[in-house]
Amino acid sequence: MSLVELIARADERSLAASGLACLDRCVPLLGGDDEVLRPLWGALAGGARDGGSRDGSGDGSGDGWAGRLERVRAVLAAAGPDGAAEDEAALLARRMLGAAPAAPSAAGVREWADVCSVASLRIHRLLDPAEDPAPVDSRREGRTDGMSPLVAAELRRQIAVLELLAAPGPADAGLSRALAVSTEGRRVLRAVVSRRARGRV
Repeated sequence: MSLVELIARADERSLAASGLACLDRCVPLLGGDDEVLRPLWGALAGGARDGGSRDGSGDGSGDGWAGRLERVRAVLAAAGPDGAAEDEAALLARRMLGAAPAAPSAAGVREWADVCSVASLRIHRLLDPAEDPAPVDSRREGRTDGMSPLVAAELRRQIAVLELLAAPGPADAGLSRALAVSTEGRRVLRAVVSRRARGRV
């Protein structure tokens, strides 16, 4: 099944996790550390435990998705350069963060997941020394011949996250495995960003 088909079939929580996973892998471009998005992962897990509250608050304390999202945005705004100093890849990552819905069950979560999918693939294409001749949309639709290595790996991770979230079993188990996939991808991208920074010195 293509990535486009998986996104079309996913439920709201899986879509929120898919978008968050794409953003998580691109956090190195925003100057964030490896734990900066953990509160949002926790909000998704909390929503699963209580049956999925509409506002993403999880435990009913009011410290849910919306509040955590605002704090994450503040942290990452302070961590990175201003928009004028950021390159295209970083600007794409910042737009992913800016477009995040106010609740993981919001009507716009499918659009956000789709936007994050496209942006993350474009980011990986920008950072890949190898050329990828085909449009990102065609890759998402399943045409994968001649993909550059970074783009191919990111596409596999996006598919894996959605498949893990759709698999039978406890919801938090799928979320935990999706986070592990995202963590691996973030480490790869952090290494790429580090190499690129050294090359500019």
